[in-house]
Amino acid sequence: MCEAGRVTPRIETERLLMREWRETDKQPYALLNADTDVMRHFPSTLSQDQSDEMVERLAAAWEQRGYGLWAVERVDTHQFVGFVGLSAPGWHVDGLTPCVEVGWRLASQHWGHGFAPEAAAAALRFAFEQVDLPNDEVVSFTTTENHKSQRVMQKIGMTVDPAREFDHPMTPGWAEQRHVVFCIDRPTWQAGVAR
Repeated sequence: MCEAGRVTPRIETERLLMREWRETDKQPYALLNADTDVMRHFPSTLSQDQSDEMVERLAAAWEQRGYGLWAVERVDTHQFVGFVGLSAPGWHVDGLTPCVEVGWRLASQHWGHGFAPEAAAAALRFAFEQVDLPNDEVVSFTTTENHKSQRVMQKIGMTVDPAREFDHPMTPGWAEQRHVVFCIDRPTWQAGVAR
């Protein structure tokens, strides 16, 4: 899908392959986006068309920025797991943007295996080694209610920054509009990697 120009780099972790998006990812990704458990902390599930359009945007981000969200599959079964990687919000919040965010969305059958922190740690390494980062940091944010994602953020060495909590500008009036922000700067990341 992203053949010309920049190539999406592949990263293999102990159990996962972080790779380019493929046409065959669209169906499992649409199932993931239609799952109410997966999308519990988003304003709504996505239709097949919305999900397919998102795949096209995610693949194109690599061309535009040189970083993005990888499609992730299990090394042992080659099953599509979801996405993990880096993004840059297109909206503005004082004290937060511009920023590079590490994020993930995994199919519920792959929860509880430690896949999100495993791939997110690899995405952080890529960010600090390959990306020109605003403020020399990576952030992650989610709704105040999404404690599972917050635990992943903690597992990869990020800490909450209460002063940067914000109401997401793309979800006015939504019950979970309030978001917490976790961050990690280069010295903190380097100290964790060196351990």
